[in-house]
Formats: sequence, structure tokens, C-alpha cells
Amino acid sequence: MKGKKPVPYVITEACLDVMDKSCMEECPADCIYEGDRMLYIQPDECVECGRCEPVCPQISIFHHEDLPAEAQQAERINAEFFTLGTPGTPGTLGIEPLGSPGGARKIGRVGRDHPEVGA
Repeated sequence: MKGKKPVPYVITEACLDVMDKSCMEECPADCIYEGDRMLYIQPDECVECGRCEPVCPQISIFHHEDLPAEAQQAERINAEFFTLGTPGTPGTLGIEPLGSPGGARKIGRVGRDHPEVGA
């Protein structure tokens, strides 16, 4: 991602409709959030420990430097999930971005996905 801080670890669409959640249990930073159909890593909260990657049974988590060419858009999608906004929440244009809530357990399931997920 040019000009932006890279997403340390990226969850690809191989997670779509599977969401095993082993990565969430393993993550010491609690930075993996549950969307409607897949999981997302909050880039500002990730401590880049790598504990999530080996426990994923779908092999859907990659360090951004190891992201396969066919999954490059996943880095942008993961980052945008936290900046695009949540439908139905008051704020600018009727939506507020999720941002960096400080832990997935605090907010629970987000219940939406990036608009390009599963499209």
C-alpha cells in the first residue's frame, strides 16, 4: 500500500464464510475483529507477533510481505474495513468508521463486511 503504513498481517478471502476464530483466541493484542462473513486485523492494534498465522486452518493469514499476488487486494480491504464506516451509525454521511476500538472483545461481532468481500 503506497504511502500508508502496511497492514502487518492480512486475512484473505480464504477466511470468507469459514471464520474458524483460532487466530482470535491466539492473538495477544485482541486485534482481530469479526465481520459478518470474515475476520479482519486492525493494523494499528497489531503487534506483529505472528501468532495468528500458524493457527489458521484455512491458511488465510499472511504477513504483508508474504501476501500472494492474487490476494494483494486483501491488504487494502483489511485496512479499509476500519476506515470506511458502519452503516446506520450517526456521523459524517450517516456512518462512523470503526477506527481503532482498542480490542475486539470490547465490541464483539461487528456484523458487516467490507463492501468488496464476497462480491
